[in-house]
Amino acid sequence: MRRHVTAYGFLSAALVVFAVFSWWPVVRGVVLSFQQVNFVTSPDWVGWENFERLFADPLFAVAWRNTFYFTVLALVIGFGVPFFTAVVLNELRHAKGYFRLLVYLPVMLPPVVTALLWKWFYDPGPGLFNSVLRGLGLPTSQWLDSSSTSMISLVLVITWANMGSATLIYLAALQTIPGELYEAADLDGAGILKKIWHVTIPQTKFVILMLLLLQVVATMQIFTEPFVMTGGGPEESTVTVLLLLYRYAFYYNDFGTASAMSLILFAVLSVFSFLYLKLTRKADA
Repeated sequence: MRRHVTAYGFLSAALVVFAVFSWWPVVRGVVLSFQQVNFVTSPDWVGWENFERLFADPLFAVAWRNTFYFTVLALVIGFGVPFFTAVVLNELRHAKGYFRLLVYLPVMLPPVVTALLWKWFYDPGPGLFNSVLRGLGLPTSQWLDSSSTSMISLVLVITWANMGSATLIYLAALQTIPGELYEAADLDGAGILKKIWHVTIPQTKFVILMLLLLQVVATMQIFTEPFVMTGGGPEESTVTVLLLLYRYAFYYNDFGTASAMSLILFAVLSVFSFLYLKLTRKADA
């Protein structure tokens, strides 16, 4: 008992910090979603009115559609890139540290700096990408200024900025695979693609499934890039759930509706995570 008391005594400071800055804001957000509040006058309990206001807003459906579209694009484009980058890095025999640093370098840039840098890349006038296309005699693109290309342009930014962390995690997982498995595959005449499919992927399945879950949760909460680079445009084609939530809170000063939207997002991600973990455990059984 004395040892346990001592341990909890050392943990108490961290528990207090978590309670004040993590757990209490969650509880406070749930309470706010059922109130009309401006943080000046006393809050009024309005029940489900904030949720009804959300469902009546046409942008609510648009934001969810854009968020799901962004998540799908991020999975199609950005999920496989770190894995295959890790496979390539794992096969290198020279300058491994240099290339790992090169891959991880974008992660060390602040997200706002990355967004502003790529916003200049995408500039339809003097931007880097269109300058290169003009130099090659190829047609230029509107990138962020066209509703047909704005979302995929944001996905490319996110992929470049965040792939370094996933790549290093995959690389660590690859280095735990016994070399005898690859030697056996070589004896069976397996090529590199068959070795990846029959050895690499099965041996790193747990890491792949966990990173898939984390990527879905992270991309569903995308905010910085559309806020800095497009502001939700053009034609609201890049308005995401968190960007609309931000508008409710800081443009319209409607913190109750913003809290209601955050509660809906929390519920959606919780249900998805629960079903995903349940299905993956069944697949492993």
